[in-house]
Amino acid sequence: MSFKSPERIICLTEETTELLYLLGEESRIVGITAYTVRPSQAKIDKPVVSAFISGSIEKIKALKPDLIIGFFDIQAQFAHDLIKHGFNVLIFNQRTLSEIYNAMFMIGNLVGRGSDTEVLINSWKAKLAMIQSESDNSAIKPKVFFQEWDEPIISSIHWVSELISIAGGIDCFENKRNGVLARDRYVSKQDVADANPDIIIGSWCGKPVDFNWVRNQEEWKSTQAIVNNRIFEIGSSLILQPGPALFLEGIDKLRECILSFKS
Repeated sequence: MSFKSPERIICLTEETTELLYLLGEESRIVGITAYTVRPSQAKIDKPVVSAFISGSIEKIKALKPDLIIGFFDIQAQFAHDLIKHGFNVLIFNQRTLSEIYNAMFMIGNLVGRGSDTEVLINSWKAKLAMIQSESDNSAIKPKVFFQEWDEPIISSIHWVSELISIAGGIDCFENKRNGVLARDRYVSKQDVADANPDIIIGSWCGKPVDFNWVRNQEEWKSTQAIVNNRIFEIGSSLILQPGPALFLEGIDKLRECILSFKS
């Protein structure tokens, strides 16, 4: 008996799209999310069928996918609706770097490119190891507050917290990174003030960071980050997508922000 890999895939999040393009398997993609940024060619080549937590069932039906791939528990209702319509749906809930590697390897295997995916992953692991080695040699470890949202204030997801450490910083709220749900990572303005970060990095998923808002919160205006104007933004497509972008660009942007503390 012969087995077939999925030939008509819909990607409900960007990282799967980016990985399939990197593997040269973009012809399998028949639909993408509106939030796709990487690669830029994808929005030219592929029809948009969804936002992040919802999408057009009718458009998806018309594309006749044999597999739909998504990410994150907040896609649960959308996944439920798709399953009720008879679609094969695969939802990942990766939170750590290790889980991200595993998810990418699984996707690579699904399309018959497991070995090539392993090569990519190993190259990214080597890059992180090199950055880790460089940062380990530094005696200065700035405290970093990574902010994913403004109201409520959400601290960094697990993989970002890991990358902060690799890049040479100390995550102010490392104790919260194991929280599975976003609400598990809520912090107050006073929490931030008490942590007294040296650097604030914002990545507000779906909207730009409001630097005036960050600078003018009364509770934390006397923190080292605000006093020394060490406030940065990293695009969410580079740091909050659990896929290739993290390793190709996200870690470099994070390292630049952390190195600013030494300049």
